[in-house]
Amino acid sequence: MDLLARSNDALKANPVTGVDEALAAHGSDWLWAVMAIYIMALFGCLVMSFTGKEAERVFHYLFTFILLVGAITYFAQAADLGWSPVVQTDKLGNGTIRQILWVKYINWVVAWPSLALCLGLISGGSWTTIICNIATALQWPVCYLVGAFVTTSYKWGFFAFGTFGWLILAMSTINESRESAQLLGVDNDYIVLSVWLNVLWSLYPIAWSLSDGGNVIGITGAFVFFGILDVLMVPGLAFVVLFLSRKWDYRHLSIAFSDSRPSREMEVAAAFKPENSGSNA
Repeated sequence: MDLLARSNDALKANPVTGVDEALAAHGSDWLWAVMAIYIMALFGCLVMSFTGKEAERVFHYLFTFILLVGAITYFAQAADLGWSPVVQTDKLGNGTIRQILWVKYINWVVAWPSLALCLGLISGGSWTTIICNIATALQWPVCYLVGAFVTTSYKWGFFAFGTFGWLILAMSTINESRESAQLLGVDNDYIVLSVWLNVLWSLYPIAWSLSDGGNVIGITGAFVFFGILDVLMVPGLAFVVLFLSRKWDYRHLSIAFSDSRPSREMEVAAAFKPENSGSNA
């Protein structure tokens, strides 16, 4: 029995037909590996949530959600599911049918706004700014998704709108929110996180232009690029946030949300106040 025999039969179970550029077996192997990283990070995040105080689990819960969605979308991609054939036309008018795995955009639609929320909670910025950043982080991948399915050069219009949304997001998360974080005394940690995230975000326009946009690199090469970015952005950033958050004062940052509800002891004490009890006279 050959123990080294290939066990990944995803492309046989879910074959790709009618396309010129499609996911290769090695690309599927890579996507399974990325999914495994997401799952390990997910369980690590869950374990760490049990060791923290109840009022200090907001980032554990947030990253648990992001990692779970990421693991699901990478499972779909590794299994060669969630894709559509799209004709890519070059400057000479030659058409190439490319396999567009749209399920990766679902991952970004969930992850990017959630990460914008994470930075907003850390910085202590206004909810107006946080909501604006979340909306902008949602608009960006949606524009890229629409552009991926446009078969003419007009796709670059959607690319421009999406990338412009990231520029607005970058200015807000690096400049405006940093000023709020400075007032709370967490500006050094915030700068590390915001620069980390925006450096990675700045590479997605390049990756999209070379793959779903310009059809310069193949499907497998594109997913190696996207996979590295996604791993550094979500599992990587998750543990950096959880590590740094151990020294933060959640009450000072106004994110100790479970502390906002009255404790059971306070409720009982209030019920037995003298003015609440009946007179014995």
